Amino acid sequence: MRRLTPTNRGGIWYLVRRVPRAFQHVDKRRFVKISTGVYVADDPRGAHAGRILPQINEQLEQEWRDLDAGLEPDHNGRYERARRRARSFGFEYRPANDLVAGPLHEVRRRLDMIRLSGLMDDEKVVEAILGGVERPPLMLSGLLDAFEEEQSASLTDLSPRQRQRWRTHKERPLRTFIEVVGDKSVGELTRADGLAFRRHLQDRIIAGELEISTANKEIGGITRMLRVIEDARQLGIPLAAYSKLRIEGGKEKQRAAFDPVFIQNVILAEGAFDGISEEARRVVYVCADSGLRPVEVVNLTPECIHLSAPVPYVQVKAIDRRLKTDQSERDIPLVGCALAAMRLQPKGFPTYRDKSDGLSAHVNAVMKRRGMRPTKNHTLYSLRHSFEDRLTALDPPDKIVATLMGHKFARPKYGAGPTLKHLQGWLQRIAFTPPKSP
Repeated sequence: MRRLTPTNRGGIWYLVRRVPRAFQHVDKRRFVKISTGVYVADDPRGAHAGRILPQINEQLEQEWRDLDAGLEPDHNGRYERARRRARSFGFEYRPANDLVAGPLHEVRRRLDMIRLSGLMDDEKVVEAILGGVERPPLMLSGLLDAFEEEQSASLTDLSPRQRQRWRTHKERPLRTFIEVVGDKSVGELTRADGLAFRRHLQDRIIAGELEISTANKEIGGITRMLRVIEDARQLGIPLAAYSKLRIEGGKEKQRAAFDPVFIQNVILAEGAFDGISEEARRVVYVCADSGLRPVEVVNLTPECIHLSAPVPYVQVKAIDRRLKTDQSERDIPLVGCALAAMRLQPKGFPTYRDKSDGLSAHVNAVMKRRGMRPTKNHTLYSLRHSFEDRLTALDPPDKIVATLMGHKFARPKYGAGPTLKHLQGWLQRIAFTPPKSP
């Protein structure tokens, strides 16, 4: 094929191509004219426009090939490009049918802009501003990918594992929803589909397979994805049909707290965790006397561990990952078995970094086999609840509890807050005696 060169049309560089004979049966135009968006005044020699042409040309040829194969030519891509192009001219994209059904002055406003800008010959601009591309159907099977794309800016601070968990928590209910109502276009969803999904979840609750709180989270997750996509893409999703689907009753299941005597005599007993890795065992010890979440312990990095400070402490910081809440970022003094364990882990826990789920599953299984879980509700995380109970029993100021737990403090924040020395004093009063070999 001959070398592509831009054509000056009204002061803008264009790709102008005759429709090849091989595709004239699917494209009845003689010539195709597509703007590069580059003004001749800004690029007199057309050098920049010339570098853009191959990409535009490849998209054009792909459309021809798709048409020749009987396929809709990259419908999703065309629609997204039309939306972006319309917005670049200051218009929200609206399909032609919607424009015709709306006020006449809106159509005139768009036509006037095209005419006054000298872009009547630019097929892509006309297509974008006058809604020449119908909305492509978004199938339920593509809902999560579309939702992730719309949420991409707010996901940038997630670690790879957090991003994976973010998807997994949404994949499960979406997969169930598709099993119940079928893989249909989101624009075809009805109230009956929502009610069928709720009935399915109710049946699982009755069978003892699901908690009410979990079912409501699944309903809320599906509804939120639909709402975000509708707000962003205006696909005609009937959001009103998905209101008031929550199942009444139920409450969040609370993890149990260990008795302090049980922690000291059983969990912290000499040899209680023999046979598992040193890192995993020491995570347990740190959790017991710091109140840190397991995920916070395993993601401590060397620069966040200060063992030689006057008051040894660790910093919970958002490094390559997102913290649970803004208040989770905090400094925690090390005492008791937490200090003993961290002295042996000055570089943190690299084996389990960003792998807290695997660590928790492993430790919980070991604790179950060795009789360290009085009930099924007792888990590694229960050490955090026990820490809060032990601390609260001292009747400290609410601000002390909130600071150490990483909770939001209800009153306005004034000053620097409690010092490490002050916090250390409270923690030393509830510290456990570490095993001889932590």
